[in-house]
Amino acid sequence: MIESFIREVLAEDVGRGDLYARVSAPVPASAKIIAKSEGVLAGEEYLRVLARIESFGIVWHKRDGETFVKGDVLMELSGDSHTLLRIERTLLNMLLHASSIATLTRRYVDLIAPYGTKLLDTRKTRPLLRTFEKYATRIGGATNHRMGLDDALMLKDTHLKTIGDLDAFMAEARRKIPFTSKIEIEAETAEMAQKAMEVGADIVMCDNMSPEALAQIVAYKRAHHPGVLLEASGNISLETIESYARTGVDAISTGSLIHQANWIDVSMKMD
Repeated sequence: MIESFIREVLAEDVGRGDLYARVSAPVPASAKIIAKSEGVLAGEEYLRVLARIESFGIVWHKRDGETFVKGDVLMELSGDSHTLLRIERTLLNMLLHASSIATLTRRYVDLIAPYGTKLLDTRKTRPLLRTFEKYATRIGGATNHRMGLDDALMLKDTHLKTIGDLDAFMAEARRKIPFTSKIEIEAETAEMAQKAMEVGADIVMCDNMSPEALAQIVAYKRAHHPGVLLEASGNISLETIESYARTGVDAISTGSLIHQANWIDVSMKMD
């Protein structure tokens, strides 16, 4: 999957061929990838495949998950000049995109680490980039939520509007979905959260609740349904996430890890 993705990215940029290569002969070359801002590196897994496909060398100075500061040399590249110049934008785009997501994710993770709460990403990803973007959140320290509709059954408010008898639906779902698949139910009120626990949800997602309301649901869960996992979600930001973690909720999910990540700055310099 990674190789096919990288070949598509290369094809998008190179098209029918780099015009520079028509007017110059290749020569041995080397280059450095240099940080122009601070961050957390992500993209190693993908850049290794790019290097194999395009036959150039990488000496790593920083690895996936490691922090860097402005001026750090992240990696050194070696190959012929045509190759390094052809892959420059592909390499930088993947490195920038993944590292920017990992950098923001690490900021969230550091805030809630003292409380033992898991940080989850969401399915709010750019089309056809889900695997890549969720890889980046994982490098930043998050735990992946479901990758798609096929690996867990999640009943959001839109689903619940189509279900008349939730108890009967849950019984039917347990018969038809894989034995290892979990069922998660979204709840916007304490009453719905309690109902979701009673009908046998594995996970209850408490959506757009205040930390005070969430704390009460956590207490109820611990007293009556200790095996159920509670997830908090809904417009949770860097400014508010710690107040949700203090409630004792099992996990917090936020799409902002991806859609609010601002690109960091790195560049390639030829030696």
